[in-house]
Amino acid sequence: MKRQAKSTIRTSAGSKIFDVCNVLILTLLSLVCIYPVWYVLAASLSESSLLMQHTGPLLKPVGFSFSAYKAVLKNPMILSGYLNTLKILILGLATNIVMTSLGAYFLSRKGVLWKKPIMILITITMFISGGMIPFYQTLQDFHLTDTHWGLILPFMISTYNMIILRTSFESIPESLCEAARIDGAGHWKILFSVILPLSKAMLAVMVLYYGVGIWNGWFWGSTILSDRSMYPLQVVLREILMANDTSSMTAGVAAGDVEAVGATIRYATIIVATLPILFVYPFLQKYFTKGVMVGAVKE
Repeated sequence: MKRQAKSTIRTSAGSKIFDVCNVLILTLLSLVCIYPVWYVLAASLSESSLLMQHTGPLLKPVGFSFSAYKAVLKNPMILSGYLNTLKILILGLATNIVMTSLGAYFLSRKGVLWKKPIMILITITMFISGGMIPFYQTLQDFHLTDTHWGLILPFMISTYNMIILRTSFESIPESLCEAARIDGAGHWKILFSVILPLSKAMLAVMVLYYGVGIWNGWFWGSTILSDRSMYPLQVVLREILMANDTSSMTAGVAAGDVEAVGATIRYATIIVATLPILFVYPFLQKYFTKGVMVGAVKE
């Protein structure tokens, strides 16, 4: 019997050069993205006095100290900011997912009266808004200032997210919904027992989009809240970074060392405020690509 010739794939010199260039470019881009995070982490773990004397790139902590993190965790505003953000996050995500799902389900159904005009009007809101001052006055009229509900209720639905979720719902075979109707299911039953279980990947993307938006939101929190005990974490972080207010965490520090200690405290505050998102993202990443593709491509 003749020996079967082994099939070998030969790569040309141009392909090898292309692969090497790809690796070098992607490595460079990775370093550009990773280094700022590493710099903040290394600076937060450095001795404050040595950090102020250091020049050039920071590749490792200068000295090693957790004093900045101890000072941050002793700050009562950090704890209250975390609790306020978690409260807004939990309530906000619940209302976001429910309201966005209801809107996407309505717009994904066939035979809806005036479906296209309604979709056009909803899409226009992505490009045209009433403006910041009328929005704030509306919050005042509804007594939503100085309350966390002012950061939740007006932002229940993102038009962009609803359009993505609607496209995902439209990709689900209509025969499944028809079979549920034959069994006597209504719209609520179809949505929660048929549509949503088949859209877990897309819902994970919605949770990521809305969750990151709520966690990073600072503008309206700093605008409508006057009681500092109600500040979410990002408003507290902005106050520390922009107003350079680290006085509550540098008590007992010598006057000449306040600036140095304040620098490491600011870096430590950034890490403390960023860690939750960094830990959650890897668990949702496997759904991210799949969910975006399902929501973006209509069969």
